[in-house]
Amino acid sequence: MSQFAVIGLGRFGLAASIELMRLGNSVIGVDSDSKLVNTVSEQLTVAAIADATDESSLKELDIGSCDAVLVAIGESLEASILCVLLLKSLNVKEIWVKATTKPHHIILTKLGVSRIIHPEEEIGVRVAQSLNYPMMNQYMSIGNGLFIVEVEIKSHHPDMSVKKLLGKAGKDIEPMLVRRNSTIIKHLDGDFQLAVKDSLILSGSLTALKKIAPEFYAK
Repeated sequence: MSQFAVIGLGRFGLAASIELMRLGNSVIGVDSDSKLVNTVSEQLTVAAIADATDESSLKELDIGSCDAVLVAIGESLEASILCVLLLKSLNVKEIWVKATTKPHHIILTKLGVSRIIHPEEEIGVRVAQSLNYPMMNQYMSIGNGLFIVEVEIKSHHPDMSVKKLLGKAGKDIEPMLVRRNSTIIKHLDGDFQLAVKDSLILSGSLTALKKIAPEFYAK
């Protein structure tokens, strides 16, 4: 179990906090809004009413011992930046920050945080991808133009082999595994027979995955 702190419990920060808890981690949630903190107090390991720009408050909560801290302060650029500076002074190694504007992003880059997040933009991209390729449920970039995607088999075809469904583009795509109900099936070959409602996990370049998307959609 890892210990995280989430500073700023708005919709984004709270959603991240609850998911971290669901994944079996310990979460310290911090916000200056007492009403908000009291509302979520039973959902987190610790929910604290505190000023994230006050070093003594962060020290009292032992934020410096956390494995990672997510700064999800959305309304005040100044508060977000000051909080990051304090986390740096507390030697927090892993700092993820929600950025709200381009200047905010630039400043965070200069501060050397671990990751800068643009929730609205990232969700917008994922929604556009889902609209464009509705047969693909999940996307994950693994760097260097490579992606992992999940494709759901929604209808029966005469030949349900992996090789047939991937078509000519299959030579540039690696079938990784199939999720069939609660069972994970690994070590797939081209002759493996898929079933309706199977989830096929594939990896490959974005170009190759784009080529197969219409083929799945047309079947």
